[in-house]
Amino acid sequence: MFFTIPTLLTWARIAAIPLIIGVYWLDAPMATKNLVATSMFVLFAATDWLDGYLARKLNQTSSFGAFLDPVADKILVCAALLVLLEHDRVSSLVALIIIGREIAISALREWMAQIGATRSVAVHMLGKIKTTVQMIAIPFLLYDGGLFGFIDTRLWGTALIWAATVLTVWSMAYYLRKAIPEIRARAK
Repeated sequence: MFFTIPTLLTWARIAAIPLIIGVYWLDAPMATKNLVATSMFVLFAATDWLDGYLARKLNQTSSFGAFLDPVADKILVCAALLVLLEHDRVSSLVALIIIGREIAISALREWMAQIGATRSVAVHMLGKIKTTVQMIAIPFLLYDGGLFGFIDTRLWGTALIWAATVLTVWSMAYYLRKAIPEIRARAK
């Protein structure tokens, strides 16, 4: 199932990530760069929902797709955070916590899979809420301006990214707590 429509959408999301970064190298006003980067991020993030929907609808789910989809999400979020960090729109502490959690939990899941204990670190609703808050905060921070004349996207994006950071720590603690019995059992 390497070349199904859902998997191709996931690959396209990964391949398109450099475009968000590349926008900021263009010779254009910052407001234009922000609008283009925000639009691309929202479009790429929407393909996450679309590829999952199509995989179920077309009966094209696969273990490879299940592996690749969260990888694409993590790369997209990490790339966007690095752009935001470079443009001083997000704290380095926020970026470090979010990116560090993604690496730590991915490694934990890989190890748990090797020992046959993937159920203990299966995706939980808390992780989904964290991802949703991130996916709302990041476009606000990329846009970095007034929306509809009265929404300060930097203010709202900053509040939301800090909320996502708290959810990041909380969800990491949840996954680690679920894994500790397996870790203790293997350490004996």
